[in-house]
Amino acid sequence: MQTTRESQAFFQHTVAAEVSCVGVSLHTGDMVNLTIRPAAANTGIIFIRTDVESGKGVAPATFDAVTETNLGTTIANKHAITVSTIEHVMAAIWGAGIDNARIELDGPEVPIMDGSSEPFVFLLECAGRVQQKATRRVVEILREVRVEDGKSRASIRPADGFRLDISIAFNHKLIENQRATYDFTKTTFKQSLARARTFCFARDVEAMRQMGLALGGSLHNAVVLSEDDIMNDGGLRYADEFVRHKALDCVGDYLLAGGPLKGAVETLRPGHGINNKLLRAVFADPANYRIVGGDEIDVPMHVHREEPDAHIAA
Repeated sequence: MQTTRESQAFFQHTVAAEVSCVGVSLHTGDMVNLTIRPAAANTGIIFIRTDVESGKGVAPATFDAVTETNLGTTIANKHAITVSTIEHVMAAIWGAGIDNARIELDGPEVPIMDGSSEPFVFLLECAGRVQQKATRRVVEILREVRVEDGKSRASIRPADGFRLDISIAFNHKLIENQRATYDFTKTTFKQSLARARTFCFARDVEAMRQMGLALGGSLHNAVVLSEDDIMNDGGLRYADEFVRHKALDCVGDYLLAGGPLKGAVETLRPGHGINNKLLRAVFADPANYRIVGGDEIDVPMHVHREEPDAHIAA
């Protein structure tokens, strides 16, 4: 069987080689070593805590494992072992077209790196991808689903591929109201979102630290806004970096569906909480979706290192 870009979109992929990084955790402030390793077809994305008792640190990255959504997405396993701030590496995995991987770390939180997904995208490009002998598992939306949480709203409806229409609103003159739309059949995650960094307000930093949060935060891993200005040297990477980062978070959170979504999302004032609430609502009724793929097919393995086309990640 000849391998083409179309067949690459059809089959599952894992990383071709293991890759590692080390960085500070945003909230705990600890240094964490993280390694992404290959995994067998139909494994999905699993996190493994190497700093806990052997056999108790495995935590599959699924929507129903989410236990906390305050300032990041946290998952937990049946042993109450948690892994937090998973959304940026999950977004990079989605963008790279990786279906199966083992992510090992020696602490409770994924390192924040520069506050975006770009360092993880670089790692995955260094690793390359290998095609596997199973069809890609896609979550196809069959009818519209809507959720609300305070002022936040999200909906998803059937579509050909994955699309995201996102609006944010903040009481700050440098953000205010921003809206962006992304059709990932026409653009890639790397082109559109990967470099967008997380952000916070200087006025909130001390309160977060008193709560034991943002202990590792700095101008090196977040965009920080004073009342009147961007405090980071060099300013923003994009004029609309704020809405792009919120879109990046959505992409990472939605991969907790267990595979890429085939549907069009519209969301207002999104956060990790409503992102997870949308997935839970989708899976609450089998009439809302169907799982396509996951079948084993005997085809030659193929290693490739080029950036995947947009439709592969869709």
